[in-house]
Amino acid sequence: MTEAARKVAQQAEERLDEVAKNVRERFDRVTEGRLTDKAKNGTSADRAGQGRNEARRREQGGPEH
Repeated sequence: MTEAARKVAQQAEERLDEVAKNVRERFDRVTEGRLTDKAKNGTSADRAGQGRNEARRREQGGPEH
């Protein structure tokens, strides 16, 4: 690869890194960290996550609904 091609590739990589950073920041602002918080807390909006949460509540003697 020529020096010019390396330089173009490096610039493209840097731009893509910046775009990815901006997308992550905007996504976090839009979701206000809700998805990250759910993942950290072990909860999920999917059916499997709901089933696990219901089973956990039943085991702890809490209401099912």
